[in-house]
Amino acid sequence: MKTGYVFKHIVGSLLFFAILFLSAGKFNYWQGLVYLVIGMLMMLLNYTVFRIDPELLRERAKPQQGTKSWDKAILGLTFIGTIAMYIVAGLDSGRFHWSPRFPIIVSLSGIILTIAGQLLFLIAQKQNRFFSSTVRVQKERKHTVCDKGLYTFVRHPAYLGFIVQLIGFPMLFGSLWSIIPVSVSIVLFLMRTWLEDKTLREELPGYAEYTKKTRFRIIPGAW
Repeated sequence: MKTGYVFKHIVGSLLFFAILFLSAGKFNYWQGLVYLVIGMLMMLLNYTVFRIDPELLRERAKPQQGTKSWDKAILGLTFIGTIAMYIVAGLDSGRFHWSPRFPIIVSLSGIILTIAGQLLFLIAQKQNRFFSSTVRVQKERKHTVCDKGLYTFVRHPAYLGFIVQLIGFPMLFGSLWSIIPVSVSIVLFLMRTWLEDKTLREELPGYAEYTKKTRFRIIPGAW
């Protein structure tokens, strides 16, 4: 396993969690602790049950040649949006309590959506041996279409997972204000999905035929 990638992943995740708790101004913050436990559990699953092969790990370790410039821009904006989500949620539910108290059923639903979304991402990553961290056609790896597992239902199941967990985020944290950066992040994922799908149609052999079998990008029955 590429230890540099794993170390970077762990440090990056801990940085996001630190931003969340610093914004809340306390560690005794049940929403943050629940989110931390979910994150640590998913990270453990990522390197055990859903562990990917070393070749894909190298592909995901850093942006490779051929990455689309628009994808770099969207990823940069998504990074900023994610930080904004954590800051706003922490300030709101952890420190200043701008939002009214959410019913417990809403918080539990947020937890379920967060777990479900992250599991969808891990499964999609495991099932697709060309699951790069950036948008590019991996010609040197003899890139082919993945049309099995979750990819028989939607063409971009990992993005569906991201959106599901994003929807759960304000519910888990009980933060109405975090809906603003969450909505921006969802729009960015929809843009990335459309642009990636267009790129694969044009550049990846067999993808246009695949879209006729798997009709929907990320929302079954809708889009």
